Amino acid sequence: MKQLSRPFALVALLLLAGCSGSVPPKAGLQPPASADLGSTPVGCVGDQAKASQPRSVAIVPQLPPAELYSRWRPLLQQLGVRAGICFDPVVPTTIPVFEKQLEKGSYAYAFLNPYHQLMVQQRYQPLVRDGKALLKGILVVRDDSDIIELAQLANRAIAFPSPNAFAASLLIRAHLHALRIPFKPDYLKTHSNVYRAVAIQQVAAGGGVNNTLAREPRELRSVLRVLYTTPGYPAHPFSARRDLPPAETDRLIQAWLTLGRDPTAAPLLHAVQMPKPVESNQLRDYQPLEALQLQRLVDATDPSG
Repeated sequence: MKQLSRPFALVALLLLAGCSGSVPPKAGLQPPASADLGSTPVGCVGDQAKASQPRSVAIVPQLPPAELYSRWRPLLQQLGVRAGICFDPVVPTTIPVFEKQLEKGSYAYAFLNPYHQLMVQQRYQPLVRDGKALLKGILVVRDDSDIIELAQLANRAIAFPSPNAFAASLLIRAHLHALRIPFKPDYLKTHSNVYRAVAIQQVAAGGGVNNTLAREPRELRSVLRVLYTTPGYPAHPFSARRDLPPAETDRLIQAWLTLGRDPTAAPLLHAVQMPKPVESNQLRDYQPLEALQLQRLVDATDPSG
């Protein structure tokens, strides 16, 4: 057997914390108040004058909850102060739970994938998205794997975050189906889990997106190789429930755009996959996804949930 390199040994250590799907909470986090809505830190962030009327903001659970909180709380603090909003950040336990709550309109605001936005367009309107790079699904393998073409994945195990993850699952599975390549899907709840499962050879390949892989530790990225990349689409929107006051959502859009022009805010925006926020539009950005006809691959009984 090939001896493990030092970078791979570090990946193994990362796996112990991340691949099980359970990550020790950081200080200041509390257990979920509701298993359906997801976990939330103590107290709202942003404009404390509005703490008596907090606005929930849900983050699609691409990564472990503690990591998402650490990425989003500093940014929401800045946005809230500028827009006059106190945000209650929420990370649902799984993507299927997130989807069910979106369909109910449970969250005031949400950071969601493009297909989610298409699914809930009657309840939510996109406010901003990243304008720097298009969202692309990727299929990764171990860097030292002998797999060099998609056909070699026939009847092999492939990990995905969930059936309904847009670029990380739906786009990739649609392409494999079009090529008539059979495979065994394994749904692991988060992008982080997928990448680590590939790194330890639990699966032959895994689906993710360019934006999440780029934010993984260098030690992990060094043992992975991108085998296939999907076409690009407008990135995840930050959306608002349609019944919120227009004056509030307009202030929030302007807060995003103002931060986008502030060089000191660049690290905060990069951390949440929004390095260049631009105003978003449902008809232009997300309605064209209907033409992909991904509905046949959408699983309402997601086994990862």
